[in-house]
Amino acid sequence: MPRSLIPARLLAGLFTAVTLHVAHTANAQPAPTGSGSSYPSRPIRIVVPFTTGGGSDMLGRLAAQKLTEAFKQQSVIENRAGAGGRIGAEYVAKAAPDGYTLLLTGSGAIIMAPALYRSVPYEVSRDFAPITLVASSALVLITHPNVPVQSVRDLIALSKARPGQLNFSSAGPGSPGHLAGELFQSMASARLAHVSYRGTAPGVLSVVMGETDLMFSNMLAVTSALQSARLRAIATTSLRRSAAHPQLPTFAESGLPGFEVVTFYGLLAPAGTSPEIVDRLNGVLVKSWRSSDTQKRLAVDGSEPVTSTPQEFAALIRSETEKWSRIIKHAGITPL
Repeated sequence: MPRSLIPARLLAGLFTAVTLHVAHTANAQPAPTGSGSSYPSRPIRIVVPFTTGGGSDMLGRLAAQKLTEAFKQQSVIENRAGAGGRIGAEYVAKAAPDGYTLLLTGSGAIIMAPALYRSVPYEVSRDFAPITLVASSALVLITHPNVPVQSVRDLIALSKARPGQLNFSSAGPGSPGHLAGELFQSMASARLAHVSYRGTAPGVLSVVMGETDLMFSNMLAVTSALQSARLRAIATTSLRRSAAHPQLPTFAESGLPGFEVVTFYGLLAPAGTSPEIVDRLNGVLVKSWRSSDTQKRLAVDGSEPVTSTPQEFAALIRSETEKWSRIIKHAGITPL
């Protein structure tokens, strides 16, 4: 069953801050064009800020399918890739707050990038209305089969023997995979070269083709390549083993204690979107995410279905941004 990520007892302390933010946003933004009762009257566009084939894209297409089924009104995906998800996120932040342009993204664009960069072209707490979480997923370290490593310990040893010679791909600067690589280097006292791509899928393809050596990827994007032995899985970045892939060790148990990176995925609207519309979207997705077919589909891809209230999602964004800001500072990762 999908679960609410934030325990109810934590919401009490957050309620006042969330209420004040919502009130401020309502005063600062133009009035929404439409109401929850008549919504939607035309197609809904879900912007995925990455290329097709990645985790955000897969979840976005599933969310679009569920909204289409519930509303009897078409929901379509628009991929706007670039800058680790920031281009698509900025586009939605500046869109009309009418519920017809939404954002489905992972942690990179709304949590990690704001924690890493000195300047991001949007402020998440000001420019977005969170709707619901849809999934959480640990990353998996994958390598090309020709890279001579079978474990995290092997990778640490090889990276130290060949400083700067091994490279890792990512979905873009500030993406979870990028920061996972930076955190690995800091904790392992290793040195890798970072190669940035415009999304998870091209980053994974670069490892499959041998253009790059390894990647910290979400499981959703690499399942088929792992099954066909075009990639090798080394370890997962959660503190506990994945229920879908229990054979994979964690970083913590295979050479790097305390290493953890988990990606959260969620749906957001531009700030100022009618609360009635936000509640309708939340209700549809939370209900559809309870279905056994949705849960099985996500479990096969190695992700965990997670839903939330808009307030819980907003609280998670704040707490995770604070967490990664501390990690970045402690690890000595220089903001770009």
